[in-house]
Amino acid sequence: MSLSQDFDRRFLLGVPAMDDTHREFAELVDRLEGTDTVAFTERFQALVRHTADHFQNEERLMCECGFPAIAEHKGEHERILGQMMHMLTALKRGRTALARAFVTEQLPPWFEQHAATMDSALAARIKVQALGPAVAPVSLKLEV
Repeated sequence: MSLSQDFDRRFLLGVPAMDDTHREFAELVDRLEGTDTVAFTERFQALVRHTADHFQNEERLMCECGFPAIAEHKGEHERILGQMMHMLTALKRGRTALARAFVTEQLPPWFEQHAATMDSALAARIKVQALGPAVAPVSLKLEV
């Protein structure tokens, strides 16, 4: 399944800036599939540039809203961006198969998990901050 397939159902977080960036990321990943080596390399470089900007913008949002797990979230950004840079080096050395495997086997599940956990928590914090003190905590009562 492509990342952009059913994007709204799978990945929307309710913060337009994040949702737009995530949609672009998913589309860039999907555009890598089935390309020749030259197009793959060019598109992968575009994905890396987008991802670096994406992470920089998210980290700015984390600072602005006082996100408590900023160190962990930023560390995850550094880890995946480091892997992407490693794949760029592999591409330059002609190891296209390694980079293709990364894009198809590792990047989509990472994104799915990251969006559902770390980015979801950030989005929740941003939404609470945007609503301000007028929002009272919600208590959920589960029926057994």
